[in-house]
Amino acid sequence: MPKLKVVTFGCQANELDSARIAGLLAREGYSLVEDEREADLIILNGCSIREKAEQKLYSRLGSYQALKAQRPGLRLGVAGCLAQREGEGLLRRFPYLDVVVGNGEHLAEMPQLLQIAADRPVAAVGEPTGLFPTDVDVHRESRFRAWVGIMEGCDNFCAFCVVPMTRGRERSRPPDHILREVAWLRDHGYREITLLGQTVNSYGMKLDPPMSFATLLRRLDAEIGKAMRVRFTTSHPKDVTADLIEAMATLPCVCQHMHLPVQAGSTRTLQRMKRGYDREEYMVKASALRNAIPDLAITTDIIVGFPGESESDFSSTLSLMREVAFDGSFAFKFSPRPRTPAAEYPDQVPESVRTERLRQVLILQDELSLRRNQEQLGRTVEVLVDRELRKRDTGLAAGRTRQNRIVHFGGGEIEEGVLASVRITGATAHHLKGVLTASL
Repeated sequence: MPKLKVVTFGCQANELDSARIAGLLAREGYSLVEDEREADLIILNGCSIREKAEQKLYSRLGSYQALKAQRPGLRLGVAGCLAQREGEGLLRRFPYLDVVVGNGEHLAEMPQLLQIAADRPVAAVGEPTGLFPTDVDVHRESRFRAWVGIMEGCDNFCAFCVVPMTRGRERSRPPDHILREVAWLRDHGYREITLLGQTVNSYGMKLDPPMSFATLLRRLDAEIGKAMRVRFTTSHPKDVTADLIEAMATLPCVCQHMHLPVQAGSTRTLQRMKRGYDREEYMVKASALRNAIPDLAITTDIIVGFPGESESDFSSTLSLMREVAFDGSFAFKFSPRPRTPAAEYPDQVPESVRTERLRQVLILQDELSLRRNQEQLGRTVEVLVDRELRKRDTGLAAGRTRQNRIVHFGGGEIEEGVLASVRITGATAHHLKGVLTASL
């Protein structure tokens, strides 16, 4: 039986694609291994959103050159957004590569490409216009949490982003396909799903007939009720509607957490980013969410040092962070991406300035996260137990609340995948501490 090693660099969408690749190749007789020295095929599935993720993949790929020299039968492939963007250029740059495969429907071509690669290197990276087949089993490592892809691509064309070039234009899965997958997960004991899309809340706009994301959530709730938690990511601020807010506030299955990337707090910077909203619009929607869902956690993405960002612009980002009081944020220095407008802007911010601004954002976010977590002291919360979050040698269990906060807690043995009732006794910027009161 041939052996497969999949190495993932990037976001949840990359993780789901890796699970799809593993499930697809299991049909061809491949079994997964952890040790690359045992593998007959190694697939590196890589992100292209930031240069750092690309460099990690290139570094790992370089290390496999020696491994392949030792084992001539070993085959190497690159998949995902990086493969989609660089295409056959990867085969020229790394002549020891066998397969380069892009996104969407191209992933399903992997078995045929491997057959061709027995004779010559091969790439499949035309613009993705379809979806991964629904009849392929996804390899799921967790027995209680699952990613569920509901759409691919993006139509927003932000000035800094390569996603429309690597994932293609927006296209949504039919709702009945999604409902069948979620019902199967429920029937097999899964307790939590995360709906995935590059702009997940623009789901359904191109379906015939169109369907809103809020309507999809209502159909899911009618199917699963309180049997499962439902999360979703990533949302675009322009597609946060009153209907979506109402659905989040009233549907029992939907978790009280929204990841809502703001990217910058200055309207001038947002306009140059081509984000499609200004500071005031974002603040209005964040306030509407908090008013409708008082226990909502809002997390975000922030880019510092975008071209032309002045000290005043950056101060606006810090002030917006304070006003919204984000529960958490993923903050990054601006990373110029090939073929994006922002890479060609003449007023690039010096690296030293980007580094200092990132430092300030991270310090402020720790202060905000600590304050938000301290508000949980004394409360009793629902925690989905997750062994992967447990700290070593502490004897504590761990899991996530409906707001996606991590909780480490004691008070007895409890199985992974169980919903536990936990009283919060302590808080740090990055997790909560508690004591088990009951399993639900």
